[in-house]
Amino acid sequence: MREQTEIAVIGAGVVGLAIALELVDQGREVVLVDPGQPGMGASHGNAGTVAGYATSPVGTPDVLRSLPSLMFSRTSPLAIRHRALPSLMPWLLRFLWQSLPAAAARNSRAIAALLTGAAEGWDDLALRVQGAGILQRRGCLYLYDTPQARIAAEAELSRRRALGVEVELIGPERLAELEPGLPPLGGAALFPGATFLDDPGRMMGLIAREVLARARHLQRRAERLTRGPDGVVIEGPGLHLHARRVVIAAGAHSRALAAQAGDRVPLDTERGYHVEWDMAEPLLSRPSCPTSRGFYFCPMEGRLRVAGTVELGGLTLPPSPHRVRKLVEGARAYFPQLGEPDRDWMGFRPSLPDSLPVIGPSQGGAEVILAFGHGHLGVTMAPMTARIVAALVADAPPPLDIASYRPGRF
Repeated sequence: MREQTEIAVIGAGVVGLAIALELVDQGREVVLVDPGQPGMGASHGNAGTVAGYATSPVGTPDVLRSLPSLMFSRTSPLAIRHRALPSLMPWLLRFLWQSLPAAAARNSRAIAALLTGAAEGWDDLALRVQGAGILQRRGCLYLYDTPQARIAAEAELSRRRALGVEVELIGPERLAELEPGLPPLGGAALFPGATFLDDPGRMMGLIAREVLARARHLQRRAERLTRGPDGVVIEGPGLHLHARRVVIAAGAHSRALAAQAGDRVPLDTERGYHVEWDMAEPLLSRPSCPTSRGFYFCPMEGRLRVAGTVELGGLTLPPSPHRVRKLVEGARAYFPQLGEPDRDWMGFRPSLPDSLPVIGPSQGGAEVILAFGHGHLGVTMAPMTARIVAALVADAPPPLDIASYRPGRF
């Protein structure tokens, strides 16, 4: 049976849900197309931080200098699955180019523009879905094991300040006041304006409930896009949907659909992991990242989540037990009292070599809009991305210049 709609949003992660909510609030007819439960996947398994401070791309000159040791150290926060290396080579070559000084500086400015007003955007979104109690306003910490590491961070933090980020370097005494459960450390960077979701899955459920009160969800996999004179036909197993406009927001699963729309986007996959310990009172009061290890301690409702690291390995390889073990070992380096975790998880982050998402009309025609590739910042950038897409659908000027995110930049 052929179904029709004004707008189809392919993908029901946090970006797709935020876009759909913005569109139904404008009175648009929307169908969500996603084979899974809305808001699951990377949208519920992440660190939960609204990271308006995260202006640095993954690829920087520092990363470029450290890449050999990062790639081959078994304790590195960056890992590459060797079986995936041949298919990753084109992406890696672009990543190296984007890690050069001029490109990294340009990418940092473009990230900062998308992060503008991230906390306020989430304040508004949480109120709209009756989720304000999930949004915590306690800031975020970058932890430095030694005073030398804290001092060495000053140059990078100065670059963030120049982009409008509020950050304060604090010493061991102030850190101990903020987080008395931590062992003695060399200090921290405090981002006081940062907010976080203490239950990302519950927040996703509230957004999905609000969307699905006014939109349909077709629990099908979109596999083919075909343009026609009056819109786009979306097809897949048990799916035949005609839409006047289509938004591709399928995260790590977006590349093939974008190619059918006429856009060759070098999207690949960062595999993110988390482990969780159930506890009535988490050991910290705010998200805290030990910078030497590249993960976050995330105080969640009724549990402590340890999330992070970057593993490049595609969509098909099984999870790596080694990455899970390294998260557990890293957590115990700071909290030796932790026993065996109660659960672990692996999900897919959509990653582009320049750490910028693709947001904008397809090169093949404005009836298709692309909105994916947010990497580590899908939660943070979702409200702004939704505003941009809603403006494009309305043929109105977007809230910021989107030239840096255009699909044809590669």
